[in-house]
This record gives sequence, C-alpha cells and structure tokens, in this order.
Amino acid sequence: MKNKLVEDYLNKSAIRIKALYFYLEHQDYADTVREAQEVVELLLKAVLRYVGVEIPKVHDVSKTIERYIDYMPDTIREKIDEIKKISKTLRKEREICFYGADDFIPSEEYTHEDAISAIKSAEFIFDVVKRGLEGGNK
Repeated sequence: MKNKLVEDYLNKSAIRIKALYFYLEHQDYADTVREAQEVVELLLKAVLRYVGVEIPKVHDVSKTIERYIDYMPDTIREKIDEIKKISKTLRKEREICFYGADDFIPSEEYTHEDAISAIKSAEFIFDVVKRGLEGGNK
C-alpha cells in the first residue's frame, strides 16, 4: 500500500475498533453501534481513496463502491453483498443511536447483542478491507 492517507484510515480504524470494546465494557451499547458505523464508513472511504474514486459526502458509500466494483480489490468484490448490508444497516442506526428521539432513548433501546453485532460487523469490514488493500486477495 502506497497511500499514506489510506494507511492512516486503516490505523485509525484499528484504534477505533479497540475503543468499541471500551464502550461495550461500560454498557454504552448505543455508542458502540454509532462508533462501529463510523469505523465502517472510514474503512469504505479508504477503499475508494485507494482506487482513486472521489469520496462522496454521504455516510453509506456502498453504492459508490458497487458502481466502481471492477476497480476494487478481490476481497471487496467477493464480499460486496455483505459490505452493502453492513454499511446500509449501520447507516440507518447512525443518528437515532446518537441523538435518540422523544420515544426512543438510545441507552434504553440498544442491547448488548446490538453492540456485539456492530463490533463484529466493523471487524469483518476491517478484515476484508485490510486484506484487499494489502494485496491479500483471499
């Protein structure tokens, strides 16, 4: 990998994944989900930057990745369905898990299972992206 900014995105993502466990340990499940979304977003934007595609100013870039799928590393192409599902799912949770609503208190609504699922999703995306950008195609 030659792009220092892409490497920085990967390094930041690795640190943020560790932070997810801090939130989990403190039973802050809503922030675990919210921060997992940001990890996924950062990683997918790293892929776009890596292949030279302009990064859109949206939180779910899976459609852009799909549009440029022929330029993506093998691991991204092979896992595009899972990537899209994870990115879209976490994107839907982004604001509500942070701000909530009168009838939705994030710290009361999100569960340990929600947090674990978000962490697993972020770790999955991290693994796929890291292998793809480092040239490991399987």
